[in-house]
Amino acid sequence: MTTPSALTRPRVKDYSHIEPLPDPPREPDMQQSRRLVPAEGALMAYFHSRKDVAICGQGYIIKNVGDPVQFYPDCVFADGVNPDLIDDLNGYIIEVMGKPPDFVLEVASRSTGRRDYTVKRDGYAVLGAREYWRFDYTGGRYHDAPLAGDALVDGEYEPIEIVHEPDGRHWGYSEALGLELWWDDGDLRFRDPETGRYLPTPEEFGDVLEEAEARAVEAETRAVQESAARLAAEAELRRLRDRLERGEG
Repeated sequence: MTTPSALTRPRVKDYSHIEPLPDPPREPDMQQSRRLVPAEGALMAYFHSRKDVAICGQGYIIKNVGDPVQFYPDCVFADGVNPDLIDDLNGYIIEVMGKPPDFVLEVASRSTGRRDYTVKRDGYAVLGAREYWRFDYTGGRYHDAPLAGDALVDGEYEPIEIVHEPDGRHWGYSEALGLELWWDDGDLRFRDPETGRYLPTPEEFGDVLEEAEARAVEAETRAVQESAARLAAEAELRRLRDRLERGEG
């Protein structure tokens, strides 16, 4: 866990020529939501059995109660916390939660794209977020890269290695999540490095359940048919034995 002293060490650059803090109101961006919601749902499903994990989006992050500097990230992940506190507070107050978030994600939008990789990068370092990730579904029109991540080292962010695949996909590994983040044809996906498979989105998970249910029904039907055939064969065998015993040939 980041020590309090580490939170005060970053040398924050002057981005006042861009826009002042706190976050300005966001413009609606349906493309942003379309990429974010499935990915966030996949992440929630993956960690659903963990009662000490908090995953939330669109709420604020502040250091202390009453702090005027607020950030509104698209997705926050914190391990080893009480997630109910976020619901009660309608946001992430570091002083109350007991630690900074482990993972913060911003999805590019027309209104806040430039701030995500300038002002907010330094701001999340000051707040002590262990990792700060940025995803631009446009491939770099709103952000400075399709996918970028930073890890907090001695109070300052250092870039996380991003692999650029020949097929145009980009990915990096998040130690905080234990998962890979992928930019795949403009979609944000999480992948399990152990299985090499993307985490299923809620829609895909529903398809998997339907397929599993269909296979179960098919297997049950086949089992019933096989049982009926076996009973019929046993009945026919008993009938033949009875005829032989009665000498009917």
